[in-house]
Amino acid sequence: AGARPGPGGSSAMAESPGALRRAGNEEFRRGQYGPAARLYTRALRLLEDAGDAAAEERSVLLANRAACHLKDGACRLCIADCSGALDLVPFGLKPLLRRAAAYEALESYGLAYVDYKTALQVDCSVQAAHDGVNRMTKALLEKDGVNWRQKLPPIPTVPVSAQMRWSVPSAGASGANAPPATAPRGKPGESSLLYSFTLFLDRAAAATERARKLKEEGNELVKKGNHKKAVEKYSESLKLNQDCATYTNRALCYLSLKQYQDAVQDCTEALRLDPKNVKALYRRAQAFKELKDYKASVADIKSLLKTEPKNTAALRLLQELNRA
Repeated sequence: AGARPGPGGSSAMAESPGALRRAGNEEFRRGQYGPAARLYTRALRLLEDAGDAAAEERSVLLANRAACHLKDGACRLCIADCSGALDLVPFGLKPLLRRAAAYEALESYGLAYVDYKTALQVDCSVQAAHDGVNRMTKALLEKDGVNWRQKLPPIPTVPVSAQMRWSVPSAGASGANAPPATAPRGKPGESSLLYSFTLFLDRAAAATERARKLKEEGNELVKKGNHKKAVEKYSESLKLNQDCATYTNRALCYLSLKQYQDAVQDCTEALRLDPKNVKALYRRAQAFKELKDYKASVADIKSLLKTEPKNTAALRLLQELNRA
């Protein structure tokens, strides 16, 4: 069953933070989250006086203990440990995702949104972060209305060095429910750093190209009138690349499918990327009109007309709204 400390904690293994961590990981995999957390705590105590030399190992232990707290529903303890882990090693994927999940469970949707978005800056391929952003966007839209973004805490900018750090070798194991890490990564040498940077650029280019192809497939489906299937293509594309035109295209599909709230959400995302985007303003105005939020619809049309005063479709819609 793997090495575990004796009841008295006097074995040589008990004096080794690495052995305690491995024993904690084994308990975690067996579903014994309380015992796992206690083993991680003992390992952390052994490293209390190690200072910066053990910062990375302490960060891993805190993130592992946070996973135990999350499994046991102790969300505030999870948040505290994740914050401690991130103080030691900023922009770690696992503590970001676990803290986001804990905030979400506590209905602190704004804080959860920030952590999920930060995680996506670190690695845009993490599905758990994409799903979390979508859930939080809907929750915040329902809670605070269309201006929900104005109430968000600031989202930190992740430096490229942090993106490279977590991009090798696999992002698939960095979800909020993944087993704890067995050991921290060592600092790469110059050659491995160059390799990591090249790999990061290659992945980014491949993701952008795949996103473009998916958007084109969606556009072809729209021409054929298959809006439901087009939404699927646009959604896949947006997971890889946050593109203004893809958001407005998907919003058009949502309008056709009478999913007006989703159309509003997509146009809002597009306007975050391009605040004067005419298509986003017009389509959000259409969606607001169908939702009978005439005031918001008029506001969007007036914003559009500041950019294109002679836009006939917008002028026609404004006349309809004035009669509503």
